[in-house]
Amino acid sequence: MSESPRPAANPAQLPTDEKLVLKVIPMPRDVNANGDIFGGWVMAQVDMAGAVIAATYTAGRMATVAVNEFIFKQPVRVGDILSFYGKLVRIGRTSITVKIEVYAEHFNAQGSYTKVTEALLTYVALDENGKPREVPKPAGI
Repeated sequence: MSESPRPAANPAQLPTDEKLVLKVIPMPRDVNANGDIFGGWVMAQVDMAGAVIAATYTAGRMATVAVNEFIFKQPVRVGDILSFYGKLVRIGRTSITVKIEVYAEHFNAQGSYTKVTEALLTYVALDENGKPREVPKPAGI
């Protein structure tokens, strides 16, 4: 007996101007007393996703310097498949600001997405002594 195909993803629901940078499934160890995933766990994943985008531009060591905005829109449950989409918002002299949006698919209802979180984070490029350094400007920016 063959499995029925999964429903097709609706690409209109997912960002088309952002890059998929991380996919992860939260586990039971990541829940709070209400059975929802800890907000701090989601924040840590968002920071890693943002770092993927920032690393594209910093060409070296960097650190998170600010969480400019963080909005939890919906709770995340154990087993949800989280997709982290990101894009560059701004390149400063020593810093990079990125936007991350997180979409959840229920494990048993794949192809249907719910936006659960969005955030704006700033990373600073660091030299070998941990001091801010200039971010190389990519061509065309």
